[in-house]
Amino acid sequence: MKVLVVGGAGYIGSHAARVLRRHGFDVLLYDNLSTGHVALAKGFELVVGEVTETGKLADAMKRSQAVMHFAAHAYVGESVKDPRRYFRNNVEGGLALLNTALETGLRNVIFSSTCAVYGIPAQVPISEDAPRQPVNPYGVSKLFFEQALEAYDVAYGLRFASLRYFNAAGADEAGETGECHDPETHLIPLALRAATEHGAPLQVFGSDYPTADGTCIRDYIHVTDLAEAHVKALEHLLRGGNSMALNLGTGRGHSVKEVITAVETITGKRVRMQLGPRRAGDPPALVADPGRAEGVLGWKAKRSLAEIVSTAWQWLQRSQR
Repeated sequence: MKVLVVGGAGYIGSHAARVLRRHGFDVLLYDNLSTGHVALAKGFELVVGEVTETGKLADAMKRSQAVMHFAAHAYVGESVKDPRRYFRNNVEGGLALLNTALETGLRNVIFSSTCAVYGIPAQVPISEDAPRQPVNPYGVSKLFFEQALEAYDVAYGLRFASLRYFNAAGADEAGETGECHDPETHLIPLALRAATEHGAPLQVFGSDYPTADGTCIRDYIHVTDLAEAHVKALEHLLRGGNSMALNLGTGRGHSVKEVITAVETITGKRVRMQLGPRRAGDPPALVADPGRAEGVLGWKAKRSLAEIVSTAWQWLQRSQR
């Protein structure tokens, strides 16, 4: 069975492609390479195109029985400054993908969603029943696509899994793929760079939060654990399971200072950092309640923070050679 991975030359999509292949699926990648990398698609067939190039996308979908959709802009701050870009890509492009799926008869969609659909939660850990009240255009764009999926399921029988990520991190243990964002905004790769000789100091935003050490707490999930959940969600749909939205996290939060300590332990180097004020809109803690994913899919995150940092460090060293 062939699975079309849209955004498959990016960070999470490239990991999903490898896990799909390990589970016996044929994989076809589709990416415009605006943020993806040809090197991350090595060993797979890659179609270079926009999701709005519906003729090209339809040709790829006609060869596939399911689609995983990772193609989205994903910088919160940028979405505030340029919402037009986010609604054009994440909403208009997403609708082009959904409509092309309908026209080609493809009926199983796995969607890369986000905990940003919840906004600032009233309660932590966050369950799937928490109100969806995004506080930035990025989260709004993801929520729109979730709601489009829900409507298309009712009207057209298009079945879906909306997988709400918490903080994806780490790299493929085999060393084939990892994070190479430009610009990089994620804490762990930035902390690792700050431990190297020429890396910039890590900017820590806020040290006065109502947490044990004053820094933000987030739920960090290894990207391979994340990818494995996508495969399980696909298998659920292929067995005739119902459409669903699931949180993907570990259920355990780590503060910024805990992450820095883990980086220093793994690298044996000091993380140079600069403390600054809080960023507007950053909640003190975002931690998943992953119980529904475990119950529905039999999936549970396996890899620890130490394993996340260790694989990310190995990838950074390899990519700088």
